[in-house]
Amino acid sequence: MPREGGDKEERGRVLVVGGGRETPGACLLAGTAALRAGAGKLQVATVACVAPLVAALIPEARVFALKETKAGRLAKSACAELEEHLDKTQCVCVGPGMIEDESVVAFVEGTLRLCRDVAVVLDAGAIACLGGGGKLLHALGGRAVVTPNVEELADIYGEAKEKISAGPPEAARRAASDFRAVVVLKGRETYVASPSGEVYVNRAGTVGLATSGSGDVLAGLIAGLVARGADPLRAAAWGVHLHALAGEHLGERMGTIGFLARELLAEIPPLMSELSRGKRRVGEPRWSAV
Repeated sequence: MPREGGDKEERGRVLVVGGGRETPGACLLAGTAALRAGAGKLQVATVACVAPLVAALIPEARVFALKETKAGRLAKSACAELEEHLDKTQCVCVGPGMIEDESVVAFVEGTLRLCRDVAVVLDAGAIACLGGGGKLLHALGGRAVVTPNVEELADIYGEAKEKISAGPPEAARRAASDFRAVVVLKGRETYVASPSGEVYVNRAGTVGLATSGSGDVLAGLIAGLVARGADPLRAAAWGVHLHALAGEHLGERMGTIGFLARELLAEIPPLMSELSRGKRRVGEPRWSAV
């Protein structure tokens, strides 16, 4: 918990980078999740055509308009516009709402090269830039968290989805070693692996979490915890578990399926308060080391 009298600067700043003409809401979900996790400040960088909308929907954020392609996606050259905004940023969440194409991959590659001293959470369409082994993340020195599902990780390695599904803890551990980053391999059981070989499994949650926008909430939640000072492994592990518990809460009140990703957001602060005060028991079989 933050110290009494502490200000928003002490709780860190998150920069969410993503979105597009077709997917402006993803930045809203990720950015709001970062604030719900306790981050002190939020900035959002998105395509110019939706920047005013995003600014109106997240009045707590400072929103930057970036160059876009004719398709309304981030242009390759737009990464150069980000450099001045990385100053004093503790975590950059790249990918929510990005739809994979050549310009997006080039944009993400350029952005990662700018993040010399900043932690990064890589999600959604941004994950496509890791094809060939994720060497782009090596320069970050372990300050990255990557959040693929089984299909996305299979695409990165050019392997069958079934191979990853057959051994998810081993797949997560291999990817974390290859990427030199924390890997969150999402699924009904989500595995969180560190470059040093630690692996944790989260068994909490509900099938209702498999819904549009849920991954954006998770990425923003992890970014918010990193900005507050948690190391990438700790932020990823607790972000995954908070996300799962939020789904359980909604499932109990609203039904197993049918709740919305945006409804997860209000569940996060009270859950963090419960966990920090030891009111909620965490352990086998819902959350454990592998």
